[in-house]
Amino acid sequence: MELMADSPAAGTGDRARGALLGLAVGDALGAPAENMRPSEIRRRWGRIEGFVSDDPAGTDDTEYAIFSGLLLARHGSALTVSHVERAWHHWIADLDEGPFRGAGFSERGTLENLRRGLAAPISAQHRHAWSDGLAMRAAPFGVFAAGRPAEAARLVAVDGRVSHDGEGIYGGQAVAAGVAAAMVGAGLASVIAAALSVVPMDSWTARSLRRAVSAAQRSYPDRLTAERAVRSAVVIGGYPWTDLAPEAVGLAFGALTAARGDFREAVLTAVNMGRDADTTAAVAGALAGALHGASAIPRDWAAAIGPVRGSCLPSMRGYHVLDIAELLTPDDGEDQPDGPPAPDRPAAAPCSPRHEMSGAPPGGQPAGWGPAAASWHTPVHGGPGAGAPVSGTRQDAR
Repeated sequence: MELMADSPAAGTGDRARGALLGLAVGDALGAPAENMRPSEIRRRWGRIEGFVSDDPAGTDDTEYAIFSGLLLARHGSALTVSHVERAWHHWIADLDEGPFRGAGFSERGTLENLRRGLAAPISAQHRHAWSDGLAMRAAPFGVFAAGRPAEAARLVAVDGRVSHDGEGIYGGQAVAAGVAAAMVGAGLASVIAAALSVVPMDSWTARSLRRAVSAAQRSYPDRLTAERAVRSAVVIGGYPWTDLAPEAVGLAFGALTAARGDFREAVLTAVNMGRDADTTAAVAGALAGALHGASAIPRDWAAAIGPVRGSCLPSMRGYHVLDIAELLTPDDGEDQPDGPPAPDRPAAAPCSPRHEMSGAPPGGQPAGWGPAAASWHTPVHGGPGAGAPVSGTRQDAR
């Protein structure tokens, strides 16, 4: 399945920047509201309309998206499960970071299994294989396979076999395919159709996505009522885990639909519905950013996104999502701004509330593999970015 553009308004490079910057913006906006109910959000902030932190930063969602993006830039369509598994070992599991260093529950289980010597797909046999940990890092695959939802879905499933299974894989495939469709301006209805086309129609993911979109398409007297309707369509009341892939993906597509594709409203709708708010907002932001390009993202929001801090993945410290957008669209032909030298890296912030990590991340990066590595070469340690031309990171997204 390949899609042709309905509108040439934004080029591939601009949509790529919109998708990955949109992911990072949604992640940072949603992080303070993670695991909260809408009533708790309203009591604390009213309706969230922008950053509620003085120092907004992304979580594991952005850092793992960068990790997968680097791996994809290195191997492209030749990516294999072995490539992914080796990268997890070299850059996450085999580093001395403590027993639960790395990200959320699905990543914790994967790291434990890899450290015990289990290989993919057995490494994904843990209690949270259905989590949204693959969906949160799926956007780079849609950027890479622009206009090819089936290929985006295939590649993200290759990545996901190390850490996810079943509905966890389907969630990642729906997001990757949706972004792939949005990357060529296919329109909101076609983006939704592309997401549904790559997952089993009787799956929990497909049912949640359809219910959320159906609820979001109705007319409501105000935004709060619309948000409640979308949330009620997919959320399992009383269930203790908020990182369910079918739920998060359904909420993200519901938010996108309720906003009629508008970037600002899609992300804010996702944030204000709570639950796994950083992931739902990251996914909604990636989809809306791919639909409209980076210019659709409010400038102050974009400017707040800097290089990631390595809070959950120390090996990703210093990369900017826009570096990844350029790596995944090398032949776009648009004028690309030159990145400045690698910046002084900010102090790491703690991971998001559900992760409860311990131990300080190691400083710096392994030799030959980092934001300052500007030419094609094979780093000494052979990580996910091996062989990829990595430009200097940006201080901001302006």
